[in-house]
Amino acid sequence: MNAARVVHWLWGGSPAARVARLPLVPLAGAYWAVMKLRAAQGAAGAVRLPLPTIAVGNLSVGGTGKTPLAAWIAAYCATRGRTPGILLRGYGGDEPLVHRRLVPQAVVVANPDRVAGAVAARAQGAHVLVLDDAYQLLDVGRDLNIAVVSAESAAVSPWPLPAGPWREGRDALGRADLIVVTRKRASAEAAEALADQLGRTRGKGRGTPLCLARLAVSHLEGMRSGARQELTALAGRRVVAAAGIADPESFAQQLGTAGASVQLVAYQDHHAYRPADLGRLVRAAAGGDYVVVTEKDAVKLRRQWPRSAAEPLVAVLAVHWERNGRALEQAVDAVLAPAGRA
Repeated sequence: MNAARVVHWLWGGSPAARVARLPLVPLAGAYWAVMKLRAAQGAAGAVRLPLPTIAVGNLSVGGTGKTPLAAWIAAYCATRGRTPGILLRGYGGDEPLVHRRLVPQAVVVANPDRVAGAVAARAQGAHVLVLDDAYQLLDVGRDLNIAVVSAESAAVSPWPLPAGPWREGRDALGRADLIVVTRKRASAEAAEALADQLGRTRGKGRGTPLCLARLAVSHLEGMRSGARQELTALAGRRVVAAAGIADPESFAQQLGTAGASVQLVAYQDHHAYRPADLGRLVRAAAGGDYVVVTEKDAVKLRRQWPRSAAEPLVAVLAVHWERNGRALEQAVDAVLAPAGRA
């Protein structure tokens, strides 16, 4: 079992996992105290960035869909005639490449210093900033603060890091201007239940908008050719699913719903593919029907993949609004309006 699967097991709900994480509870308590102290200090002295700013982030570690949502918002800004600047920490090196492919119109800047990143984005022509993974970035001001909560997280350990996946508790939703509940493998009913639960104690007040979105594979593309294939092409086929993401099981399950027989090859989030990893996937491409990878993995594999081997298919993830998506559009429009920073 690799590290990614060990962590997901440890944070799961089985009796064995609950026992195994008991030694981590004191560390989790210390982490919680530090985060509470940071939050109590609030955004006093937060630096205003030079452009209208939308921040997207989550309460837990990875897997909620904040990057697809940030890309969706950036693309929406582009449809409104505003060049988006997407600011990231640059951790792992893959997310800037993903954003450049998902939103070609955007200026993408990877810099741990978001102020310096904002200045660079403005110099390159950005009109509005979208900050990916910025909910805990309390020293930077924003015009719209969006919290993303995954329906899948409702079943995991309630403890903060390292005994669970939580950076902050749900009380931190008090800072949110808008909340988005996402789902991948969770049922619509589970997502609705979580949304209703959050709706009773949400954000800055009961008027805080709450949206629900499903993140699903919309189609497949050849990793090099870009040739489009419908998801139905996987029906009845053997598929090796390679995923170096926070929630690889959701990826495998989504391919399985298309009728594929899926073998999951799961790596740690932001995995750097080594020659041995590449050889394993090339052999799988030769011996199976398809190798299917995430966009996050494709940006690293694309430059290494041998031309003599059959190209993998890239699963293209789309955001499907199931409740109140118009509220997000209206919130973004308010930021883009000339009076948005008044």
